[in-house]
Amino acid sequence: MKVLVTGGCGFLGSHVCEFYIKKGAQVIAYDNMTKHELERTGFAAEEARNYNWNFLKNLGVKMVKADVRNLQELLDNATGCNYIIHTAAQPAMTISWENPELDITTNVMGTFNVLEIARKLKIPVAACATIHIYGNKINDSLKEGKKRYIHKPEGISEDYPTLQGTLTPLHASKAAGDTYMKVYIDTYKLEAASFRLTGIYGTRQFGGEDHGWVANFAIRSVIDWPLTIFGTGKQVRDIIYATDICDAFDAFYRTRVPGVYNIGGGRMTMISLLDCIDILEKINNKRPEFKFEPQRHGDLSYFVCDISRAKKYLKWEPKIKPEEGIKKLIDWIIENKSIFEKKGG
Repeated sequence: MKVLVTGGCGFLGSHVCEFYIKKGAQVIAYDNMTKHELERTGFAAEEARNYNWNFLKNLGVKMVKADVRNLQELLDNATGCNYIIHTAAQPAMTISWENPELDITTNVMGTFNVLEIARKLKIPVAACATIHIYGNKINDSLKEGKKRYIHKPEGISEDYPTLQGTLTPLHASKAAGDTYMKVYIDTYKLEAASFRLTGIYGTRQFGGEDHGWVANFAIRSVIDWPLTIFGTGKQVRDIIYATDICDAFDAFYRTRVPGVYNIGGGRMTMISLLDCIDILEKINNKRPEFKFEPQRHGDLSYFVCDISRAKKYLKWEPKIKPEEGIKKLIDWIIENKSIFEKKGG
């Protein structure tokens, strides 16, 4: 088996590459190695950006520095592959409103190029969408509990209306990519799956305040930087560990049931930001310092996936609970503490 992973040196992409190389597949990590997010974190950006590249190269993954917006380069590297897993993206809401051109070209044209190549090569493709495509109107229907927002029903299915509420360029670009996945399924009978992912976390994630809040909280708790909570801290996600998503990608390759899927931890992993701080205190034996700032434009205060469709058609469900996953993440951060403590790399 030969797999092409776009965004292969990103946090999730690196886990997908590791997953398949350990299964004995040939793996190509295709990544443009930009540092748009990392340069905003305060970490050693150059060292952090090269970390996953060096990790994967040592595993025997074929490394390709190239951009998903370049159709010919993508085609050249995908030829001969059996499966494309598209994790490359501009994922940060803040960057989307600051640089909407970067956002639309990466998330829309990048996804379109991947679909075109999968169609030409007649191979299956799975891509990362996001639960942000639903918009944030759900914020209006929440009740406030002691430590988290409450919504009934708890789980939200793929039939929930999309693009509701106050929108940003990220909402538009990720929804367009998700729509194009459905278009290629319906029009070209492509074996394709769009995974609407919730709060992803895990090792090798250099999370900043723009994206990757679980990792950002974990990193700051280890290096004694204060955490910033935008809003009340009662925001809820059904966080999902990276290896559980790798299992979902593999489940789609085996089952080949095209469509859109909410991929999260479901009720088993739903936590609020305040719950996460409690878990970090338990693991570190020290409560992180944190401050509150106003909620940001476009933020979503609650999302928990109803994962019934993925269970039924992909025969998949997550395994890792928050306490276990966050402990793995903390251990990795401690091992690589120097990257986070250096600035301006």
